[in-house]
Amino acid sequence: MFRSITAGRRLARRGLGLLATLALACSVAHASGTVGTTLPEDFPVILDASLGTPLLGFGASGPVRRTPVVFVHGNNDTPYPTSCNPYGRMQALAQFLADHGYATSELWGVGYQGDQCDLLVDPTIRSSQAHTTVANVPDVGSFIEAVLAYTGARQVDLVGHSLGVVIIREWLREHPRELRKVRRIVGIDGANHGIIDCSPDPANYWQLPANGGFTPSSAICQELGSPQTPFLQQLNRHESFAAHRTLVIRNADRSFVYFPVQDGLLAPVPAIDAYGNPTDFSGSARQRGALTLNLTNQGVNDPILGTSHLGILNSTETWNAVLSYLQRP
Repeated sequence: MFRSITAGRRLARRGLGLLATLALACSVAHASGTVGTTLPEDFPVILDASLGTPLLGFGASGPVRRTPVVFVHGNNDTPYPTSCNPYGRMQALAQFLADHGYATSELWGVGYQGDQCDLLVDPTIRSSQAHTTVANVPDVGSFIEAVLAYTGARQVDLVGHSLGVVIIREWLREHPRELRKVRRIVGIDGANHGIIDCSPDPANYWQLPANGGFTPSSAICQELGSPQTPFLQQLNRHESFAAHRTLVIRNADRSFVYFPVQDGLLAPVPAIDAYGNPTDFSGSARQRGALTLNLTNQGVNDPILGTSHLGILNSTETWNAVLSYLQRP
């Protein structure tokens, strides 16, 4: 997940107020089954390999009847809203599942990039090595293993958004035997075939340091700047691996990391990859062989920037699809 600080700062204060109001309403409505913002005291402490601090996350102790769900957010996001990130809507999706029968002990979110406050000091961290797939697979993998051990479950369901989808897929590529521990996967607007933000074209404003420094040589763009990067070529060499248990939910009309069209307040950038080649990224979220749900007009669900890429994670259409898929026999 990528957001422009330049565009976002003007609206972050308003958005924080709106989301705070929503959070207050939820805390009142769900007092007996609220998804929190902490991990149980006796849950293993896992240090973030990039930050050297404990991973953020949410979860709860208690009996487990359903397959536990692990939520993996996207780049520059958090599992729940923080003082530096007004989004964090994985928690809201988890709350939706709690409202429809899941116990909070069955809902787990991992935060693998901290609270994002370091981005205010250095926005180029957004595209740095610390935010890459490779850097964060060990953290997410350790968290998944810890959830399995803590809950005593034999399998988990995995729900990812944006970069989180790629992290899940890369973890399974590196450790294919771990697939036996995964029942179902949901990939929400994942960057499976790259992002549009890495072009060397002067019109690509994501290259600016204030907007994250997504230059062709940045670590994120070395991974995701083209469907032809060595990383994505390797990841997608067996693209259909685990697709038989995967639901892809994608934006079919606009998404500022894939489509060269206006997405909410974010202007489009040229459809050119990190190597300078014209490239259609609009199908990036697809995964060969997976069940696919195409959604449109998801920008209405992003109350801050109006973007479809962020709105799709905050969408009742998405939430209902996730619930339905995870409840399938």
